[in-house]
Amino acid sequence: MNALKYLKQRLDETQFRKIGQIDNPALHEFIATYIKLLNPDKIFVCTDSPEDEEYIRQKALEYGEERALKTLGHTVHFDNYYDQARDKANTKILVPKGVDLGPFINTKDRDEGLREIHELMKDIMKGKELFICFFTLGPQNSIFTIPAVQLTDSAYVAHSEFLLYRKGYEEFKRLGKEARFLKFVHSAGELDERKTSKNLDKRRVYIDLESETVYSVNTQYGGNTIGLKKLAFRLTIRRAVKEGWLSEHMFLMRVNGPNGRKTYFTGAYPSMCGKTSTCMLPHENLVGDDLAFIVDMKGEARGTNVEYGVFGIIEGINQKDDPIIWKVLHSPNEIIFSNVLIKDGKPYWNGMGEEIPDEGENHSGEWWRGKKDKEGNEIPPSHKNARFTVRLEAFPNLDREALDAPCGVKISGMIFGGRDKDTWVPVCESFDWVHGVITKGASLESETTAATLGKEGVRQFNPMAILDFLSVPIGEYIKNYIRFGEKLRDPPKIFAVNYFLRDENGNWLNEKLDKAVWLKWMELRVHGEVDAIKTPIGYIPKYEDLKRLFREVLNKEYPKELYEKQFTIRIPELLAKVERIEKIYREKVKDAPEVLFEVLEEEKQRLLEAKKKYGDYISPFEFENV
Repeated sequence: MNALKYLKQRLDETQFRKIGQIDNPALHEFIATYIKLLNPDKIFVCTDSPEDEEYIRQKALEYGEERALKTLGHTVHFDNYYDQARDKANTKILVPKGVDLGPFINTKDRDEGLREIHELMKDIMKGKELFICFFTLGPQNSIFTIPAVQLTDSAYVAHSEFLLYRKGYEEFKRLGKEARFLKFVHSAGELDERKTSKNLDKRRVYIDLESETVYSVNTQYGGNTIGLKKLAFRLTIRRAVKEGWLSEHMFLMRVNGPNGRKTYFTGAYPSMCGKTSTCMLPHENLVGDDLAFIVDMKGEARGTNVEYGVFGIIEGINQKDDPIIWKVLHSPNEIIFSNVLIKDGKPYWNGMGEEIPDEGENHSGEWWRGKKDKEGNEIPPSHKNARFTVRLEAFPNLDREALDAPCGVKISGMIFGGRDKDTWVPVCESFDWVHGVITKGASLESETTAATLGKEGVRQFNPMAILDFLSVPIGEYIKNYIRFGEKLRDPPKIFAVNYFLRDENGNWLNEKLDKAVWLKWMELRVHGEVDAIKTPIGYIPKYEDLKRLFREVLNKEYPKELYEKQFTIRIPELLAKVERIEKIYREKVKDAPEVLFEVLEEEKQRLLEAKKKYGDYISPFEFENV
């Protein structure tokens, strides 16, 4: 049967009219196919109108997926106790027979995967309401725009996407048959008495590259269900590599230089490594905290924020270290708190710097201090991966002009950072684009955190903080990066940062806000306004420059002894890292570019030469005197 005819039978007149106004037969076919499979009792089509968005908000409350809190606009959502993070094991890229994406990408035979997911989804929305929502990745009507359609039976997921993305119904109407859109199909599945996903043994997240469709079932956690976030990311990475641009796991921010100068940086950090807190520092300006598109525009790298909101980790956010986010979370903005502790209509979370009640309700149900789960683990007040979802417009430091710019902003610097207790210095600039891509980006490692299911504290290889989301072989991805920089007249400078360096006793070597100084130094380096010390791993700051910046930016003294500890070049650890990285690429990445091994070998030789001359642990002052 013709798709539109079928839709006319299944939708009421108002909802059908909304679909009918979009002249795109491929869209009609997609929606008709999945309505038939999912078999919902009721269907609601969301346009860009405030009334349709309000309908979603109310349904999230009515269906019990969210509950109103004391502060106007605040709600809370709980996921199943065992559905608190991205399910890496059951998130798979569907590939045709004979396609090999390499050992780091979890794949499944496409025919098998589609058969399984369609069986799991058959009639899964019987007795439920289906929400059909339209959004765009990137600004509307711009070089960056990618339209997307989400089908979900979770009002919480739909509500989250209204907070996180630009509305796209009118864009679908404008583009008509020209819309090359991404597709997302989600069902939370059967819900328990707390309105959380019940059948977690059948939790699946399958990404079909061929049809650019993502399927997600029997889960509610945002990282598994909010289609346009990390699920769409797999699809846009593949597009970017095919077309020669970059789709990156990066914040986008403005660092304010002397005399009102505006300089834009992107930054890639694995979860819980300081990414959000960096781009939300006081005195700087936020454009986006998580995902960026970067294109070559007439020889210049131009970037945009893919999103329009923040799905942020809340653990550790406190008034002293995160004043901007703190203010946002305590104002009557529209915010969804998830998996925090609730007591008397107020949210509490670990590390907030306030006294936390001894009882309340959290992701485990009724909670009291000392409560244990069935494995005997003590349950904290809030989950380590508890979140807040809010629009960017709630942030007083938002660079609104940059967020909406159809041509994006010029990217002057690119930052890579992870959890590293003993190897990298706090900030270092690469010698050039290729050196930076390979030794800072492609060599990125980080200790694991609570943002993914599994053991914490294990050092893991995570190039460009993107390994969990890759949908192309890693060698192909790195080659695209190198080619991209070669096309640019003046490629962004590449930096590495490390906020997690410790001394021999395990004490932190820097405070949480010190990153504000590293940023100011990077901004000055981009414009050639401060010199640097050349070391075997790149350029590091001079003590005098940092001393001045610590006083100007944080109004505090910066002892010479601390600088020396932080910026000591740790030869044994750095050599071990080069060997680890080289081994990974030689043994596991069959299509790694030859230049990667050349650059790593050059770095190794520089380190060995320095070791011969100065020993294992070299003071930055030794290099300064060269």
